[in-house]
Amino acid sequence: MTMNIKPLGARVIVAPLEKDVETFAGGQLVLPDTAKEKPQQGKVLAVGPGERDKDGKRIPMEVKVGDTVVFAKYAGTGFKTEDGEEILILKENDILAVLA
Repeated sequence: MTMNIKPLGARVIVAPLEKDVETFAGGQLVLPDTAKEKPQQGKVLAVGPGERDKDGKRIPMEVKVGDTVVFAKYAGTGFKTEDGEEILILKENDILAVLA
């Protein structure tokens, strides 16, 4: 994906990781997009410079480009890139964990 987006403040650009085909004991189940749950994991594509403290100094971000993160279920703003890929713009505090 070609992307030229620079997040501001404590915002993070994340590419949601879609789950593979849902499976159950009898085989595969293919759900329409409207019935699927929103993904809650993603890969960090870009990170803003961070918020400023009361003295105007930057507070460093806790995530970095390339991290796989878990985020709140309905967090962020969806955005479609020029090549049609869905990405999310999240606030850093919407990220719940970094997967090791």
